[in-house]
Amino acid sequence: MAYAAIAGELPPSANAAPGVLALQRALVWLAGASIAIVFIEPSPYELVTLTALVVFVATGLRLRLAFMPLLLLLVLINLGYSISAVPLLDQSVIASWIATSWYMATTVMFFAMVVSEDTIARLDMLRRGLIVGALIASIAAISGYFNLVPGGYDLLTLYGRGRGTFKDPNVLGAFLILPALFALQGVVSDRFGKALRGGIALGLMSLALLLAFSRAAWGGLILTAVFMLMLMVLTSRSNTERSRIVIMTIVAALVAALLVAVLLSFDSISDMFRQRASFDQSYDEGRFGRFGRHILGADMALDLPFGIGPLQFHRYFPEDTHNSYLNAFMSGGWLSGVCYPALVFLTVIMGFRHIFTPVPWQRTYIAIFSAFLGTVGESFIIDTDHWRHFFMMLGTMWGMFAAVQLYRTAAPPSLTSPAQAC
Repeated sequence: MAYAAIAGELPPSANAAPGVLALQRALVWLAGASIAIVFIEPSPYELVTLTALVVFVATGLRLRLAFMPLLLLLVLINLGYSISAVPLLDQSVIASWIATSWYMATTVMFFAMVVSEDTIARLDMLRRGLIVGALIASIAAISGYFNLVPGGYDLLTLYGRGRGTFKDPNVLGAFLILPALFALQGVVSDRFGKALRGGIALGLMSLALLLAFSRAAWGGLILTAVFMLMLMVLTSRSNTERSRIVIMTIVAALVAALLVAVLLSFDSISDMFRQRASFDQSYDEGRFGRFGRHILGADMALDLPFGIGPLQFHRYFPEDTHNSYLNAFMSGGWLSGVCYPALVFLTVIMGFRHIFTPVPWQRTYIAIFSAFLGTVGESFIIDTDHWRHFFMMLGTMWGMFAAVQLYRTAAPPSLTSPAQAC
């Protein structure tokens, strides 16, 4: 009821029994926290989202008309993957890839439907869960890198880079961006106590992200943070709030620069940093380097209406595509190759249209959209096709789109004025 009071309305799901509401919100929190533990399969996240799906279907979950474009594009994308994989389904790894793709699409619809109702409470629980999960992954990566626990270095690092509870340091770095943005929001806009806790969380996540030595994650955090902070200034309710954001941003930047300088004083970190920060990596250059493969693969895709099937690109080239949009063409033919970027960029366009919509969850929306936009850009240079947090953000974005329409319909005009936005 407290969340509903903030919104000035009673969401449809709030008519459910308090125990049911509490269970639903707890499962949303657990989904956010468990998404950070994916070094085993099936991961806890799969088990939690499957359980949550069953519970929400049993207690109330609505498929809204606004989700029909999302549902149609997800089905077409995975239909393309499935058709292209038919000659390869005797290979268990291919069958598993297809099953995972369909399951990721299911999680998109799940988060969209969940977030469209009881929006403030569920977004808050998801945010809290993501921060907890990010702290677990960050502490694991830091502990592993500095060998703080017996056997931790071999388990929690890869090629001298922190990976924490993920299989790949690059995915750890990418995942940490959204929780870090949430923590940064607390630092620049909350009162001292919350800002201090946010600062500690942000420090741990930033350290883990640095130790993952992912160039894309480094750049992604900086660019998305700048974008988010600009939007926070533009959507602030008062000059005092804007001034606080600007001042705290400057302070946070100075503290971050000081900490990075201290860390780079360690030879092991400094050497790896210089190596990873270089733009002349051997696997990026040449005819069959990362960007050369993009050009050759795109030319190849034009002649293959059904693609070459999932996980087949490395049979033609030295490495995988490292481009999710190209991979959609290669793995699912023209059907997936057209529908996948259509879905992604339709979401981006709709996301920009809702930036300045005055709703009570505007601050959370800005953080999620900023992180989503960063991942969309990163998808040009890395394979994000099965990143669980990407599909979670995709579904959450569509859930918030639908929630905006419901809020406008239910809330009195006085509650939809800019002065009421958070």
